[in-house]
Amino acid sequence: MQTRNPLRRPRWTSIALVSALALPGLFTLLALLGTPAAPVEAVQPPEQPINSPPAAPVAADDPVLLAAGDIAACGRPGSEQTAALLDRLPGTVLALGDNAYQAGTDAEFAQCYSPTWGRHRARTRPVPGNHEYDTPGAVGYFGYFGAAAAPPDKGYYSYDVGDWHIVALNSNCSQIGGCQIGSPQERWLRADLAAHPTRCTLAYWHHPRFNSGKHGNDAEMQPIWQTLYDAGADVVLSGHEHSYERFAPQDAAGAADPERGIRQFTVGTGGASHHALGRPIANSELQNADAFGVLKLMLHPAGYDWEFVPVAGATFTDSGHTACH
Repeated sequence: MQTRNPLRRPRWTSIALVSALALPGLFTLLALLGTPAAPVEAVQPPEQPINSPPAAPVAADDPVLLAAGDIAACGRPGSEQTAALLDRLPGTVLALGDNAYQAGTDAEFAQCYSPTWGRHRARTRPVPGNHEYDTPGAVGYFGYFGAAAAPPDKGYYSYDVGDWHIVALNSNCSQIGGCQIGSPQERWLRADLAAHPTRCTLAYWHHPRFNSGKHGNDAEMQPIWQTLYDAGADVVLSGHEHSYERFAPQDAAGAADPERGIRQFTVGTGGASHHALGRPIANSELQNADAFGVLKLMLHPAGYDWEFVPVAGATFTDSGHTACH
């Protein structure tokens, strides 16, 4: 059920609140940011770079994720605008791939990403995009993020945030032995989910399984979606398309499934550029192709709130609440 009444707060139902106005004063907390939750695998982020701003404030209650992909391109202001949001928002940062344009080289991470989103490298949990692999082996990406990016022959890992299990996956399937059923990543994912049977699970990778934009649906990730669906996962985040799109819960084939389906958010709004969107495909609930920003997810023990936070001057927002399976 959709609603535009911001004064009514629903009880654990799948609703969305969409506003054409930015919400000022989202956070004024002044406590220092805590260390993000320890990953399940031994993945530790590198030291905070010297050009770090003061630490972002700490959330007062449930943990927060802040997500976007398609981020930093030298000479374009978008990544500085979205980094300014991170400067004032608490939470674990998810960089959804194509983090440094054009090829994720050492120089591009140092000159384009590090001065902006790199201010928050110590609390970032990244995944690689296709542009990172324009440099063979994505050596610039793995070199910049170090152990936080997982072993270079994999690029996938998991960790816990509050009561949630979080899985970072690599959708550059040809680089890691495929994404089909029985591939190394799929076997690892199945075992990881079996070992962490939490009520609430979120996964993220670069290429969206479902997409109304020019890149279309990514069929290679259908087996991964199926494995997540079989385990009762709740949310998938992706980038790649330089736009924002929210989908209703659906199964791996794209059939609506409000009871067991996974909700996908495409958040390619990190600042690189915008892509025009086409006609909405099945189960697409909301689209935007002209606002940079980050998706903020507040993770409750039995559900989550979402909010798209736009950069200064942008007016598009989206928010809602859904219960976990």
